[in-house]
Amino acid sequence: MEPTYGISDISAKTGLSYDTIRYYEKIGLLPRPRRRENGQRAFDQLDLERFIFIVHLKRTNMPLKEIQRYMDLIDVQDFDSCYAILTEHKQNVIQQIQESNETLDVLNHKLDNFHLLTSAAIWGSVQNEANELNESTMVNSRPRTDLRREEGR
Repeated sequence: MEPTYGISDISAKTGLSYDTIRYYEKIGLLPRPRRRENGQRAFDQLDLERFIFIVHLKRTNMPLKEIQRYMDLIDVQDFDSCYAILTEHKQNVIQQIQESNETLDVLNHKLDNFHLLTSAAIWGSVQNEANELNESTMVNSRPRTDLRREEGR
């Protein structure tokens, strides 16, 4: 017998909330699941795999309507159309990755600049404190011989 999953299992394996799982079921992203004797949903391995794939598509900004279209085409085994949808989405994902890499480059540049600024500021602060300490030491200290002379007076 094929293993079945409850809604809590699907939620744990996909990160989707119970409400999202119910919503995806309601809008038809998946066929209605079987029900156990107690009325609870019983998802199979194929359902789990579809949920995981939906999560990946959503994570890469595919709109729900497009995911729905893809799932409808899979259900009728229109593989050419499915291929076309995924090919187009792949190009969108590649563009997103390129844009994310450009953004990462800008962030790294900014972080490098802030690191230099804070390092310089810290170094400058350390130097100022050292200079102040040297000045304070020189002003407040006299050779021991001077102290002995003052004591003898």
